Amino acid sequence: MEIKNISVIGAGTMGNGIAHVFAQYGFKTTLCDISQEQLEKALANIQKNLDRQLQKGILTEIQKAACLSNLCTNTNLQEAVAQADLVVEAATENEPIKLKIFAEMDLHSPEHTILASNTSSISITRIAAATKRPDKVIGMHFMNPVPVMKLVEIIKGYSTSTETLKQIESCTSKLQKVPILVNDYPGFIANRILMPMINEAIYSLYESVAGVNEIDQVMKLGMAHPMGPLQLADFIGLDVCLAILKELHQGFGNPKYSPCPLLINMVAAKQLGVKSGRGFYDYTSGQKEAQVSSHFIKYSVS
Repeated sequence: MEIKNISVIGAGTMGNGIAHVFAQYGFKTTLCDISQEQLEKALANIQKNLDRQLQKGILTEIQKAACLSNLCTNTNLQEAVAQADLVVEAATENEPIKLKIFAEMDLHSPEHTILASNTSSISITRIAAATKRPDKVIGMHFMNPVPVMKLVEIIKGYSTSTETLKQIESCTSKLQKVPILVNDYPGFIANRILMPMINEAIYSLYESVAGVNEIDQVMKLGMAHPMGPLQLADFIGLDVCLAILKELHQGFGNPKYSPCPLLINMVAAKQLGVKSGRGFYDYTSGQKEAQVSSHFIKYSVS
């Protein structure tokens, strides 16, 4: 089977980025969300990102037009997946929600359709158990921002077939991405390594070892990271970081994955990072360089 028609379920940051990339590389792509307003925001964001690619010389006007012509939207999941060869779920990082969506995707998509999840930590094996085609269920964990980042973690569930793996690796390569195959354990590879680092950075702030800017500067200047761990956490979303750490903690039963109390409190206070306008940094001023959130000035050791 050749994968030609794509459906992406969920029009948030990751979903619209995934739809953008598939449409850009010639796949007929349907972006589905229960909210028409969210779909309109997603299309506006895709348009903005295409314009940015145009300005940088990555795309031509003809290629931009072709990308947009490959893209359509739908608020009805049953209609959205009816002709799909591959469905990529990019809903919120919540297991009950994902299981419900996969059961619906399985019910309404053709028999040959591969069902993929963009989950960053939830077991593909557990997700596959919600369907009658576990051999055709796989993880495709894209990195944010999707149009820029080259990595896609390909996660093999317990029952994922070799044929499904081959098809998804080939499809990923057609997007000019690099597929990296990993097995189905909590956090996979990217977040199993990244999240403990972010959590330790938050603990260092919580324990007043150093301030927000100092922690991030150490990792940027000393370890050549393009972005410090606290700012990166803001961009990922502190609620997402917390969900992943909980999955790691539950999955391994190891206290080293226990989320920092400061992170728990920030999520409870809805200080989620960029998406809420404030996290470790303040994104409400409109300045090019984000300023350390006023709440954390007191944590500075200078």
